[in-house]
Amino acid sequence: MPVIVIANPKGGVGKSTLSTQVAGLLAHRGHSVMLGDVDRQQSSRAWLGLRPEGIPRIATWDIDQDHIAKPPKGTTHMVLDTPAGLHGKRLDEVMKLADKVLLPLQPSIFDIYATKAFLDELLSRRKSHQVPVGVIANRVKTGSLSVDQLRAFLEGQKVPVLAELRDTQNYVQLAARGLTLWDVSPSRVTRDLEQWQPIADWLER
Repeated sequence: MPVIVIANPKGGVGKSTLSTQVAGLLAHRGHSVMLGDVDRQQSSRAWLGLRPEGIPRIATWDIDQDHIAKPPKGTTHMVLDTPAGLHGKRLDEVMKLADKVLLPLQPSIFDIYATKAFLDELLSRRKSHQVPVGVIANRVKTGSLSVDQLRAFLEGQKVPVLAELRDTQNYVQLAARGLTLWDVSPSRVTRDLEQWQPIADWLER
């Protein structure tokens, strides 16, 4: 069962938004998806409670009588939303589960500095776990100085940059209703779906 982990030690970079969108993409493609939230804020779990009937189902953890969280029976793909500050032993535990890691990064010099050490730590663990890591530039405003700084930083890293996702209210408005890009008419989100295509291709490899 493929396990896709969304990780970054910096809070507010869009991990939960990215997690819900990845889960929605996989569910749209016919997979039986579980979205697991290992963040104390439980943002992804709260989002699942907003999802309406009649769209592809996304499950959450099954909690047994011993309070052990497990994927529901029949799950084919698992997406894990992780907390800020993930490192050390907890990062090791997540990497042992992961088949792929997506790292969202905003075009902010503070986010870049906060992420650099984590990316180095992640890549050092990847050597033992052989886990593919992909970066997603998130909330990008084309032509800004911060975007140029982000691109310059990413050029020197040993991970692929899968996509640059624009800064748009589409994600905010969809999240408020428990929806993803794949739950609404494509004509409403054409540009965003185009930006997601390389991510979709990478996930399905």
